[in-house]
Amino acid sequence: MSGSLLEVTGVSMHFGGLTAVDNVTYTIRSGEVRGIIGPNGAGKTTLFNAITGDLKPSSGKVYLKGEDITGLSPDLICQKGMSRTFQLTYVFPEMTVYECVWVGVYSKARRASTMFFSQADRLKDVADKTMELCRLVGLEEKRDELASNLSYGDQKVLEIAMALSTEPALLLLDEPTQGVGPQEADGIVQLIELLSQRMSILLIEHNIDIILRVCHNLTVLSFGRVIADGSCEEIGRNEEVQRIYLGDITCS
Repeated sequence: MSGSLLEVTGVSMHFGGLTAVDNVTYTIRSGEVRGIIGPNGAGKTTLFNAITGDLKPSSGKVYLKGEDITGLSPDLICQKGMSRTFQLTYVFPEMTVYECVWVGVYSKARRASTMFFSQADRLKDVADKTMELCRLVGLEEKRDELASNLSYGDQKVLEIAMALSTEPALLLLDEPTQGVGPQEADGIVQLIELLSQRMSILLIEHNIDIILRVCHNLTVLSFGRVIADGSCEEIGRNEEVQRIYLGDITCS
């Protein structure tokens, strides 16, 4: 792992008198896979939303590759190299798998294109990249199926492919195995392990076994505050974290 990719500094989110995220600070380095864990209601998804522009932080700063992205719109943040998935799967139900991925690849190619490339060349590159992503996530044989006809697990995988279509440097995954069976969950974990060799990943996940399998470091939230931050081994020895998780965190 090398230089700092994402810096979250003193980020808070207030909704009236409720503080959902309270002065959260952490850093993700290039090549790192970091897990965000904590009980239900700890503020994990709200923190994601503040980082990705779905919510504007009440206070604090977010830096991506050294650039202040605090409060920018989600599309601008995506253009700068951050992409995400959601707790509840967000795909285009009336489009095929191929079309869902193609849209993101095309948007990225259109922004990056120059006068030296013809429309035909650009469309061929988009088609090739789309198929490459379908193969990468294991949906090549289902590329012509409507997204709405996929199993829930495959919809989760499709959403990851859609997030990858914009070529992010940092991928945020919000409970990617939630609601799927053990076999599909294992396939998603294997995909995350593969992607971790290509990019940095920030992961919310309730399954501690999965967290310990794929993450280098953990940030633990409780009532919106960071109560522990460090390697899996360090977090596993933390008495407050053990109390919250009733001793379920055991690092291998």
